[in-house]
Parts: sequence; structure tokens; C-alpha cells
Amino acid sequence: MKFVSPVTAPGAPSFALLQRVGGRNAALLLFALILSIPAMLIAESDGKWLHRVPDEDRARANPFATQPQATAAGKVLFSENCAKCHGADANGLHNRPSLRSERIRHASDGELAWMLKNGNPYKGMPPWSSLPEQQRWQIIAYLRTLPPAHTAGK
Repeated sequence: MKFVSPVTAPGAPSFALLQRVGGRNAALLLFALILSIPAMLIAESDGKWLHRVPDEDRARANPFATQPQATAAGKVLFSENCAKCHGADANGLHNRPSLRSERIRHASDGELAWMLKNGNPYKGMPPWSSLPEQQRWQIIAYLRTLPPAHTAGK
């Protein structure tokens, strides 16, 4: 019986390679692939997503950065959309990262906007492209008002 590989997304691993290798070598290759998954997940959690942000997105400025009303609206939007994973205080919940970390604080507004729009599927961050762009910028304006993690009270 010949195994027929299902259609996969571009770049996704295919079982065709395992068919060509065959037998014990296929098992070893599969084992190596399985062992590499945690390394890929760790790489994504350490800020590697920043390298995927296109330069034109990285350079974008928050049009609401200096507007107190936008910050207030961002706080409400954060509570409604982000707090369930990142915590009401943005210090992170359920193995989700703190949004008060140095990495987030040093990311440009454009990088954060890109992350909100595209998400990070390797770490369970959904894309928030369904939120209007204005609301995503308001969330970023709110995040910029939060103190660093080490001074934030819980």
C-alpha cells in the first residue's frame, strides 16, 4: 500500500521525503524533525519574530502616540481583547509573555503594529487583523504608558 501525501501548505513538511528515504532512515528523519519542534518554538519566543517585520512596517509611527483619548481607548480595547492572555496588568498569563518586557518596550511602534496584525502562530498569538487599524494603534499607545515589568505592581 502506497501512502499518498495530503496537500500541504507551501513550506510545510511533506511525507514524500519520508517515502523516498524509507524504513529505518525514515523513522530517524521523522524523529529528528520531532526533536526540532521545541527548538523552533523557543526561537520564536525569544524575539525572532522581530526579524520577520518588513522595514516599511518597522518604520511606521503610531499616529495616536500623543493623544490621551487614544490611550484611554487602547486601555479598554486591551481589556477586551488582550487581557485574557497577557493579564489585566499586561504582565502575562498562562505562559503568555509580559507586554512590559524589555523586548516589547524596545520594539518600535511599527513592529508592534505588525505583530498585532499578523500574530505569531508559533506562540499562540492570533492575528488581530480583524480589529480596525486605528484600534490596534490605540492598544499600542496604551502599552507605551505601562511601566517596565520590574516596577509594575501586581
